[in-house]
Amino acid sequence: MSAPSASLPFDARALTEQVDRATVRSSVRQLKASGRMPSTSSAATIVGIVIGAVFLVIFGSTFIGILSAFFALGSSSDAPVLFRLIPVAMLVIFALGVGLGIWAIVRSAGTRGARAYRLDRFARANGMTWYPEAPNPPLPGMIFSLGHSRLSTDILRGTVPRLVEFANYRYKTGSGKDETTSSWGYVAVKLAHPLPHIVLDAVGNNSVFGSNLPASFDRHQRLSLEGDFDRSFALYCPQGYERDALYLFTPDIMARFVDHAAMLDVEIVDDWLFLYTRRETSTLDPATWAWLFSIVGALLDKLGQWERWRDDRVTGAAVVPGPSPVPERVEGSSLPFVAPASAAPPAPPPSVAPQGRRLKRSVPWVAVVFVVVFLAAWLMGPLGVIAGLIGSMFGR
Repeated sequence: MSAPSASLPFDARALTEQVDRATVRSSVRQLKASGRMPSTSSAATIVGIVIGAVFLVIFGSTFIGILSAFFALGSSSDAPVLFRLIPVAMLVIFALGVGLGIWAIVRSAGTRGARAYRLDRFARANGMTWYPEAPNPPLPGMIFSLGHSRLSTDILRGTVPRLVEFANYRYKTGSGKDETTSSWGYVAVKLAHPLPHIVLDAVGNNSVFGSNLPASFDRHQRLSLEGDFDRSFALYCPQGYERDALYLFTPDIMARFVDHAAMLDVEIVDDWLFLYTRRETSTLDPATWAWLFSIVGALLDKLGQWERWRDDRVTGAAVVPGPSPVPERVEGSSLPFVAPASAAPPAPPPSVAPQGRRLKRSVPWVAVVFVVVFLAAWLMGPLGVIAGLIGSMFGR
């Protein structure tokens, strides 16, 4: 990603400047032609037409029946004037409703097109690429394995100096009347190699019921750090990895998180760093983008020291063979080079031992207590009525 670096200045003009409708339509056609923006599928179009036809048949027949009745009543010479005006008023209201519906559909399509046009231009101006959506993103963060109908939208992705992705994300839980949608914004930063699973639960965005995160972690994994860090974040790391967490979160890195990301939850898992928020990260608001770019820029230049970390619990992780000389070819050798007498096997790629790859989850006791109290209060009403009836029966 280039935007946070000094080589490419932050440019947010595309988010706010005036846009021409013809230019937007042309841009949308190009995005669809290139495959970066999906066209409305034929199946969705057919379903929409069928639903509209069924609605018109049901509502239209009822409307025509009522309208015919009023016309019949108004056709009489001695009928009140009101009976003649009601059909006209109904036709006017119906026409206005259809017109407003068509206007809303056209306006919604235009708004989506303008948003895509702005974000695409903003991405290109800042060294990134815009993608409209990605179902079931294959990311290891805690929010990406929950619920169903998972979807990342308005994805802005850069690859210099490392892969960074900004996007909005939603998933659904439950079904039918009990279905709910959870919405998040995230920033994903690709790391050079895997690190222990570490979560920074931001204190500032928690509610009275506890953490803002969708997962709870065993309190024995909580690690207290020095200075103001504990007032801003609750840090969780796998047991036995406390020393590694202290190596990764040096005072200068802790200061970066406190100064720039105190309202964001952070997760380090596998070779990814995630920043989470319950608001949109991919937006048309220049102030939000300036804030996010400042966070990423502040963190990127400190990730180099993380790449020197190695897990000494992984067998062979400390073996780092030096360069082997390449001797001249020896006459009579079947190889085009002379094989060394002995060579150490190459070091395995940097990895994390199994016990450090995932934090242990815990039961969210605050939520459990809240549900129990709610159920008890809900049951007290019927139980009180039953107790009153039983008491009155024995009282007689």
